[in-house]
Amino acid sequence: IKAGHAYAAAGDVYFDVRSWAPYGALTRQSVDAMESAADADPRGKRDPRDFALWKGAKPGEPADATWDSPWGSGRPGWHIECSAMSRRYLGPEFDIHGGGLDLRFPHHENELAQSTAAGDGFARYWVHNGLVTVGDQKMSKSLGNFLLAEDVLRDTDPLVVRYALISAHYRSNLDITESTFTEADAALGRIRSFLQRGLRARDGSVGWFASDVPQEFAAALDDDLGVPQALAVLHETVRRGNAALDAGDSAAAEDSLRQVTAMVRLLDIDPMDAKWSAVMAQSMATALHRLVSTMIDQRAEARATKNWAAADRIRDAIAAAGVVLEDGPSGTHWSLNDG
Repeated sequence: IKAGHAYAAAGDVYFDVRSWAPYGALTRQSVDAMESAADADPRGKRDPRDFALWKGAKPGEPADATWDSPWGSGRPGWHIECSAMSRRYLGPEFDIHGGGLDLRFPHHENELAQSTAAGDGFARYWVHNGLVTVGDQKMSKSLGNFLLAEDVLRDTDPLVVRYALISAHYRSNLDITESTFTEADAALGRIRSFLQRGLRARDGSVGWFASDVPQEFAAALDDDLGVPQALAVLHETVRRGNAALDAGDSAAAEDSLRQVTAMVRLLDIDPMDAKWSAVMAQSMATALHRLVSTMIDQRAEARATKNWAAADRIRDAIAAAGVVLEDGPSGTHWSLNDG
């Protein structure tokens, strides 16, 4: 208000968009092309595009949603809340302001205008992400197509979830389908398989440095954080590494192993990292349970048809794997042989 960029009117306070020359720069719009602001009663507005910084209290509104101010009782505007939180926790200027593409206008445009007009440097970089969709529809409560993080992480390896989330460019929509996590799991499986092969071939761990990443990988990340393109470089390096191992070219295999290790560490998707081991152990336990249960069912079918030879072969194969079977009235149960 003191700088001439806002004014009080009928208990409200509005930002004067025509007083601030840079207004519209974030979304590359001219003021005349913008729609009217609909975030407050238009009473007392000098321009329909002016937006509310403070909303005066109206009859019938709950008392606990109002505060005293120099302009009377009321509450802060939607945009001011975010500027206030940013200043309190990050200071008057900070590096990166994130948010969805759907918030660029009017919300982020108004945040930027009110903070800079008040003298703050505000955000140096704006990073707008695409939406999460389910079957090409925006995820929302009203459609009932939303996913809860705890449900996804209960049913899916967190490393697989992480890979799936970074596989789309941050400015692109991320569409969650039935195959999303299956495809991510398969991609991680290819990386894990190569790392295991490579480490076995060199009989030990491999050191790595950030400088080990291929130039194409670094260029992809430097180009607006192009993680999908970086993942393509990663998988091409895995392919070359497997080909080198098949050909017995230890030098080329070693080079690929070092590069792949550096890339997965920098993206924090290293399937060999100890922090993912607990999850891996659980996945392996689940796989073992399904495998043994299938063999127990096959043995039961063989016994039911009096195919004793097949039943004995299955029993012996299970025993050779260190699994002990116990037949009882309630069925066959299994456990691992501690010896």
